Amino acid sequence: MGEAFIRFENVEKIYGSGEGAVRALHDASFTIGKGEICVIVGPSGAGKTTLLNILGGMDTLTSGRVFLNDREVSAFDRRQLADYRRRDIGFVFQFYNLIPNLTALENVELASQIVRDSLPAPQVLTDVGLGERMRNFPAQLSGGEQQRVAIARALAKKPSLLLCDEPTGALDYATGKQILALLQDQSRKNGMTVVIITHNSALTAMADRVIGIRNGTVAYARLNEHVTPVEEIEW
Repeated sequence: MGEAFIRFENVEKIYGSGEGAVRALHDASFTIGKGEICVIVGPSGAGKTTLLNILGGMDTLTSGRVFLNDREVSAFDRRQLADYRRRDIGFVFQFYNLIPNLTALENVELASQIVRDSLPAPQVLTDVGLGERMRNFPAQLSGGEQQRVAIARALAKKPSLLLCDEPTGALDYATGKQILALLQDQSRKNGMTVVIITHNSALTAMADRVIGIRNGTVAYARLNEHVTPVEEIEW
């Protein structure tokens, strides 16, 4: 667990103005170390997704500062943010966001059109256990397989940071555990920083660092002394 790779400093996000203004985040401060798995947990509407969107360069903040590896993301202009999303960030969403008329292989090959130095798509699909399913279209794959394709597509970019928004939300229990085990395994193998947001507090056992979000701010942040392999977590 190295020095702070991600830093949020007193981040505030207000949507709208005047009487209709909504404070989605306020006084949000935390750090995440390089190579850590961080689980951000909190109820619906607590501000988790806003936080993830700011970290991923998909939304801007109202005040405060955000750093990734000493670069101030919160100072980027639109073009710099687009570059940052393209090169630095891998995204995995609850619904897999695959392109239906492309095969699994073609979906992952999209990464090579986004970044110059991408990993070979067949290799990454094999790494996530889909070596036999590369020629299948999304509609021919189970939910868990589609999520593996989405993870492979994100990993192929060799991102500095993998952001996962409720990555098991659409999956059954056993499949969800397989997906989380895959994320834990890939983080350990590649030294990749992974941030997972969830409302399921059982998942905090798999994390190196846990950040609790309540009412738009950081309620607590702690390191996990005893990280549990996903296979051993019950919920």
